[in-house]
Amino acid sequence: MLLSVLFVAAGLVMTHATGACSATIIKIAGMKPEGEPETIVMHRFGDFLKELSGGKYDVKVFPNSQLGKESAYIANTRKGVIQMCATGTQTSSMQPSMGMLETPMLYDDYAHARRAMAGKTFELINQGFPEKSGLIMINAFPLGFRNFYTKKEVNSIDDIKGLRMRVPNIPLYTNFAKECGISGQAMPFAEVPAALDQGIIDGGDSPFSDIVADKMYEKCPKITTTRHILVIHALYINKAFFEGLPAEDQKWFMEAAKKAADECWDNAEKVDAKAIEEIKAHGGTVSAPSEALHQYMQEAGKRSWSLFTDPNSKNFVPNAQEILDSAASYRAK
Repeated sequence: MLLSVLFVAAGLVMTHATGACSATIIKIAGMKPEGEPETIVMHRFGDFLKELSGGKYDVKVFPNSQLGKESAYIANTRKGVIQMCATGTQTSSMQPSMGMLETPMLYDDYAHARRAMAGKTFELINQGFPEKSGLIMINAFPLGFRNFYTKKEVNSIDDIKGLRMRVPNIPLYTNFAKECGISGQAMPFAEVPAALDQGIIDGGDSPFSDIVADKMYEKCPKITTTRHILVIHALYINKAFFEGLPAEDQKWFMEAAKKAADECWDNAEKVDAKAIEEIKAHGGTVSAPSEALHQYMQEAGKRSWSLFTDPNSKNFVPNAQEILDSAASYRAK
């Protein structure tokens, strides 16, 4: 009798252990290191999904390009090799409208962008994307507004004309730099430190979180809060995988994604404020552009929108004007 009880007890323990090990593993890849907004969102998505599903799903996060370059893990998510990834406007190669997530001078502040991403603007940008790409964008969150980091102070319009600035080799960025009168130097970010040392460039632009993570203030101590482009990333999930989930499970994924993004939006200003403190603590300065410079860049930004609105552009987006009008409608009244 005692042996029977022991075997039953052992069986219960084994069943419990087996159940605990039966969680479905969800692999999600990203490019940013630990501690940055993108990676934090991936981890928090995993926490929320595990909680909502009662442990049915276990999210394994692979940050810092552990699963290869951005283009590689996006391709693997499309193929179903992994279930999810985090990325930004790289998806514009599949559908140009995705590039409009980072339209220059489109948003006044985080609150403005958050309303747009929670509303129709998000829907318009995504229109037709899942069918073309095999991916579903399940949220959108900010990495931060891009700001100038330079060797010398930038305050006036004259200060930026001819300024040699590193820009990502993406039409959206090179076109905006041209409209501003900046001498945009397209290069991979890895080449920036050497280019600064050699005097090839005078600076660049990044969100505060990246400026601090990469210690750009050491070579370029003058930070100007131009806030000209809001970098928005998102979590993407393989369409076939998602649509194969039970309806309740799909709700868990969407709710977990929303909760993770909401936390990122909630903390965006705090992340910037903390970064500013660190920059100043290391001898850097943070200053606002003159009103004239801000207005000048605003006008340059609007001119750059022709990249999406011009039917002759390679990046033409048929519903671009509708997207722009929608984003404008979310401005604070």
